[in-house]
Amino acid sequence: MGKTIIEKILSAHSKKPLVSGEVGICAVDFCFSQDGTTSLVLDGLTHFMSVKSPQKYAMFIDHSSPSPSLGVSRVHSRMREFTKINKNILFDVGCGISHQLVIEKGFAYPGALILGADSHTSTAGTLGAAAFGVGSTDLAISLATGKNWFKVPSTYKIIIKGKLPKGVYSKDIILHIIHKLSANGATYKAVEFGGEVIDKLSLDARFTITNMTIEFGAKCGIVSPDKKTFAYLSSIGAKKHKAVFADKDCKYEKIIEFDVSKLSPYVAKPHTVDNGATVEELQGMKIQEAFLGTCTNGRLEDLEIGAKIVKGRKVNRDLKFLVAPASAKIFMEALKKGYIKTFLEAGAVILPAGCGPCVGTHQGVLADGEIALSTANRNFKGRMGNPNSFIYLASPATVAASALTGKITDPRKYIKK
Repeated sequence: MGKTIIEKILSAHSKKPLVSGEVGICAVDFCFSQDGTTSLVLDGLTHFMSVKSPQKYAMFIDHSSPSPSLGVSRVHSRMREFTKINKNILFDVGCGISHQLVIEKGFAYPGALILGADSHTSTAGTLGAAAFGVGSTDLAISLATGKNWFKVPSTYKIIIKGKLPKGVYSKDIILHIIHKLSANGATYKAVEFGGEVIDKLSLDARFTITNMTIEFGAKCGIVSPDKKTFAYLSSIGAKKHKAVFADKDCKYEKIIEFDVSKLSPYVAKPHTVDNGATVEELQGMKIQEAFLGTCTNGRLEDLEIGAKIVKGRKVNRDLKFLVAPASAKIFMEALKKGYIKTFLEAGAVILPAGCGPCVGTHQGVLADGEIALSTANRNFKGRMGNPNSFIYLASPATVAASALTGKITDPRKYIKK
């Protein structure tokens, strides 16, 4: 019997054949944590005193960046001091979001085993890596020993077919899938995404899909490497990789097909990501904040989509439109291409590269009763800082169009064929 991608990666890292349901002790290629989780990681490391491979561990100051409080500043200071002593990698304020930088800096590659103390570590699976979000204690153990134990997940194969309609993007696809499968529809499964639609999507668009696999319970999301993957890796000088592909006779627990040919722009309603609806059902609902950014949709393609919609137009005067690039590199590229200028001329507020309002610790905190339309990946109560507010999730196109009108708006009328 052949093996799935996740079975192959974990087998290679344990140096023994593994199949779903079995447990293996696996060597880890790269670990990371962010300013919301690092303190607990360092607390766990006090039992071990050192990091086994400092250059395989990166810290990111991205969630509360710049610091909004004295307490957070202490955390940031602790991270900087630890880095000076242990010689691990640190990305400080303004560098960007961990998940984007792990990709940009070449830490993620086909066949890699990556652990992050952040649930959206699964983003890197677009490059054919096994990327797992883990708890801070588990990460500390991996940092001290270079290894951890894993129960090999079984795999769902999700095939996305059809022709993507105008105004519909990868964010709409994944919101639709989560709505159909439910928030626990793939709990502790590896999910391989494939099909003609995935093949045609850019890497930026694919990252949105693997980023959100955790939102329907999956352990990780994976896309088989292809020419686009290898071209990207070559462009950033990442040469250390060995592509892993599923065997033709591998055993999937489920194979699920979605035809997106008639899909409308999709929106997740409060207070769960699987509470989905089409934009037509919600059109006209007044909002007070629009946010374009996050590890889900803060990449260059996302900013381009939003900028094209608002170009030559003005943001609704009763609404705050916040834009946060996912990394400093993306910020610079968006400057060169004129996207930042377009957003500013439209009346948007540009935030530093980082998580921005998504985590709810500082920028863009909502008032009681306010409604935000965001390109983020979560909308539970209090996610953006106020449990008495309401968060809707949508694509960059839907968010940008809605920023112009001050209400949830179908983006298709602003998009040329």
